[in-house]
Amino acid sequence: MTTSTSFLPASELVSAEPAQAVLPRGCTFTESDWRALAPFWYPVAFSHEVGSQPYAATLLDERVVVYRLSDGTLAAARDICQHRGVPLSMGHVEGDEIICKYHGLRYDREGRCTCIPAHPGGAISPRLRLQMFQVQERYGMVWVRLVDNGPLALPEMNEWDDPAYLTVLPNSVSIKAAAGRQIEGFLDVSHFAFIHTESFGEADNTAVPDYPITKTPAGFVADYISTVSNYSHGYKHLNPPGFLWRRRFEVYYPFTAKLTVFFPNDGQLHIMNAASPVSARQTQLFVPICRNFDKDAPLQATLDFNHQVFAEDIAIVERQWPEDLPIDLQEEAHFPADRSSIAYRKGLAALGLGLSYTA
Repeated sequence: MTTSTSFLPASELVSAEPAQAVLPRGCTFTESDWRALAPFWYPVAFSHEVGSQPYAATLLDERVVVYRLSDGTLAAARDICQHRGVPLSMGHVEGDEIICKYHGLRYDREGRCTCIPAHPGGAISPRLRLQMFQVQERYGMVWVRLVDNGPLALPEMNEWDDPAYLTVLPNSVSIKAAAGRQIEGFLDVSHFAFIHTESFGEADNTAVPDYPITKTPAGFVADYISTVSNYSHGYKHLNPPGFLWRRRFEVYYPFTAKLTVFFPNDGQLHIMNAASPVSARQTQLFVPICRNFDKDAPLQATLDFNHQVFAEDIAIVERQWPEDLPIDLQEEAHFPADRSSIAYRKGLAALGLGLSYTA
């Protein structure tokens, strides 16, 4: 055998890249829903979690590996070596190459196999090429999208890079619920007096004033003003008499929403709720937070309060039925306080998601 020939017959020397993305094995989404969701950006890890050691994640049922190259840039690929199906996340990175733990195959930043140690100097089949994904990092998180359908901006949280703001990164949370249900719960303003009575909700303040919905290129904005204080119960005395609390929800389809709470004395609290769909009914929630007040206060109090509020929500979301979010507005009843959820469901339908249920 000479080193000028490939290890596979010439008839099989074709690119392994499909013309259209193939659904993950055992996909829990319908094909149409998966294809509608795959072109969007989702966080899969925190930046500090991804170094030269490959990091394994799951997104829309697809196994993904993310890793950092020698120049600090990130790479993301389907978490499988094309030789014998071993997860590349079991391997390691050297320079600009990720190396499979099983047989030492090396792949460059474009996903091309550059070396088969068992046959040094031998020609390499083009089948030995990784399926690469787009990846970027913002707001302390690593974002991946599985299908490139052209330019698509990340959800916006420009305050994160503003030195006037303190940034906080709580741990991500695993939720046994559909991402759409979780996002809709985050947008809901009529449950404060019932679900959040231990954190900030006021049981005697149940009325929901009317609020406007404004469409945006990426989703919509719900601008809600009420007398419900955002202070935790231990600090309600700080609420100025008659102060009106403004909560501005900015939705980025399909599963990200940013809440801005306007505090007294020009204080602003920004919370990004980025629900990453692991599968149709499993969600990994990332919640970067920043504020321009109380910058010297201990962070643990913020982390504890954030955890409490989201735990109260999760306890409900994980019990909702049907488990998936009904897109057909006739499937569930609605009242005027549900303006944001109605707009959200209409927006998901416009993306092409199934009208009965979706993730």
